[in-house]
Amino acid sequence: MPKKYLFFIALVLSVITFSITISAQNNLPPLIDRELLFGNPEISGAQISPDGKYIAFIKPYKDTRNIWVKKVDEPFEKAKLITNRTDRPIPGFFWSEDGKYILFTQDKAGDENFNVYAVNPAETTANSAEVPTARNITDAQKMRAQIYAVPESDPDAIYVGLNDRDPAWHDLYKVKISTGERTLISKNTDRSQGVIFDNADKMRLGIRVPPNGDTEILRLDADGKATKIYSCNLFETCSPVRFHKDNKRVYIQTNKGNPDLTQLVLLDVETGKEEMLESDPMNRVDFGGASFSDVSDELIATIYVDDKQRIYWKDKKFEADYKSLQSKLPNKEISFNSSTRDERLYLISAYSDTEPGEVYLYNRDTKDLKLQYKVREKLPRGSLSEMKTIRYKSSDGLEIPAYLTLPKGVSPKNLPLIVNPHGGPWARSGWGYNSYAQFLANRGYAVLQPNFRASTGFGKKFLNAGNNEWGQKMQDDITWGVKHLVSQGIADPKRVGIMGGSYGGYATLAGVAYTPDLYAAAVAIVAPSNLKTLLEAIPPYWEAGRVIFYKRMGDPNTKEGAAQMDRQSPLNSADKIKTPLMVVQGANDPRVNKRESDQIVIALRERGFPVEYIVAPDEGHGFARPVNNMAMIAAAEKFMAKHLGGRFQESMTPEVATRLKEITVDPKTVTISMPKKADMSAAPTVSAAGKWSMTADANGQIIPITLELKQDGATLTGSLSSPMGGGAIKSGKVSGNLFTGTALVDVQGQQMEITLEGTIEGDKMTGTISGPGLPPISFTATKAK
Repeated sequence: MPKKYLFFIALVLSVITFSITISAQNNLPPLIDRELLFGNPEISGAQISPDGKYIAFIKPYKDTRNIWVKKVDEPFEKAKLITNRTDRPIPGFFWSEDGKYILFTQDKAGDENFNVYAVNPAETTANSAEVPTARNITDAQKMRAQIYAVPESDPDAIYVGLNDRDPAWHDLYKVKISTGERTLISKNTDRSQGVIFDNADKMRLGIRVPPNGDTEILRLDADGKATKIYSCNLFETCSPVRFHKDNKRVYIQTNKGNPDLTQLVLLDVETGKEEMLESDPMNRVDFGGASFSDVSDELIATIYVDDKQRIYWKDKKFEADYKSLQSKLPNKEISFNSSTRDERLYLISAYSDTEPGEVYLYNRDTKDLKLQYKVREKLPRGSLSEMKTIRYKSSDGLEIPAYLTLPKGVSPKNLPLIVNPHGGPWARSGWGYNSYAQFLANRGYAVLQPNFRASTGFGKKFLNAGNNEWGQKMQDDITWGVKHLVSQGIADPKRVGIMGGSYGGYATLAGVAYTPDLYAAAVAIVAPSNLKTLLEAIPPYWEAGRVIFYKRMGDPNTKEGAAQMDRQSPLNSADKIKTPLMVVQGANDPRVNKRESDQIVIALRERGFPVEYIVAPDEGHGFARPVNNMAMIAAAEKFMAKHLGGRFQESMTPEVATRLKEITVDPKTVTISMPKKADMSAAPTVSAAGKWSMTADANGQIIPITLELKQDGATLTGSLSSPMGGGAIKSGKVSGNLFTGTALVDVQGQQMEITLEGTIEGDKMTGTISGPGLPPISFTATKAK
């Protein structure tokens, strides 16, 4: 056939294909403004006061989410502004037990160093004050407050954990809400992860993670003695839920031993006797949660999160209320959100995959149901898409549960596809309204949200199947989802994208590095690129989980573990990437350090491969400020449309356009600041040999260490020992009056490689100790005479 006819046929076919694509897109609902999907909701997060007189809620003030309060019978337009933060949105809050205060937590620029704030909504403001004073009642710098309990018997108090003494461990304090006065209850010197109070607000149980990664439940006696009454290993789950109404037994969720699925069990605190109460009646998923009455302390219902949520009622009156609400609000999931102290009035929400939420005030006495507001009221519900459950087999035959959202109004054939893996990875995707799924479906994409192995809620076998499988079988579970949709004719194999954050960001980088022919576009948000540097930079308050990371991800201190992590780090396969990539990062991210994004951007830049880079200087692990989030989404939307052919919204507000320019980074300017290494080429001028008495200052915690050093020319060897553990010093060197050495030490049963660096002046030594996940710890030492 003459070439001119081949060209003509190809041209006709391309016109037909283009026409079909345009026709299909014309059947899609109108483009939904991204501001309606991701901008500030008009009203959200409502909580009724304990006495039922007021409703507090979140509403924007100067485009930043803040707290407002109104009387129950007043319209929302009459509400009083309670906070006026403009630097960072307030994500949530709660009422104190007596309803006098509203409490909330907030960090700075995404650093996750949260403090607890209290505000009195009834406070009379001064003439110049716009809102009542929000007092920082934990008031500490560079630390993270954790709320443990809000006692009903002492409504002017909360129990909090503060890591201001030692960044790795939280001490327990009782804080007076009205004044901020705090009383130390106990120092955390035994790896405690929290405490459990009974129904009389008495501290009864402790949770401890020993060095081997197990979970221990401890009985805390009045004399201060702690006795282990239950434990499970690091590949199992066990945790208290709440005390039984008899205050002698405690509900725990556990899959210790043979059970695969987590069960609800009653444990006698004194005798250790167990009573099995319930496992999933359908034998499909883990125990998901329980609801209790604060009036009677009775168990109201148990909950299981399957394809959708299932509720098993134990209280007949609540069950009757639920069924009555279902009849009035058909085809929606119903959630009891907050109630008055007497549990007579409830704020409930009704939601679905196409309904972000309708919030009602429900009177259990009169059965009156009154609409309060709709979340994202201006969002066109009729343009939203259904979320369906699918299942498919992975590379080794393991069945993977997933959710599929298809664009509305078009045939599910040969569609562009975007895979959206969840974060964690020890988490899961669930059914319901999802802004990203709706956003992408509205743009014309099929959206796949897989629950790959290592996802929670499907039993410990499914969870543990992900151990040491980052980038391998966990990635296969995602890859085979794409293959499944292609084989079904739903997805166009040439127009597949992937977009995720945190572990989902890692899966995005792994996808383009290990399956370079699979994806045509990728957006990696706060994404780990190097598993070794990821673990080196984890926050100090995650120290109890380090051994769990090593067991589930790989141990960088072993030869096999280090090799595995090198293999599973997308950075080391950056030369294989040929998919257009956008990288997004918060500069203050304490979990996935900015270095993770910098180094993958640099690796691609150095091989001349184009990469787009967005860095927000005022964000952490994900974007909280709407203007940053909107700028990132606008850029990602256009990026995906360019490479996959979906629709995109060209317009954006002037504020978003300006912000996008500000946070877009030229890859040519990206550098990684590495600490300058001391010049160790000079001959030794001091002797380090001998026995040294060292004290290390770990953020106020003084640790005594004994060093016994041997020196042969410039070579330094020896040992160190301390109450926490010890080990041998290897690879040491002395140069001038400087020294350095590496030691593999056993710290309370955990192997860790640390580095010592310092200076010797006569019989005095100063320097630092550092290691994976450790901030530099300063030390001083004196040589024994």
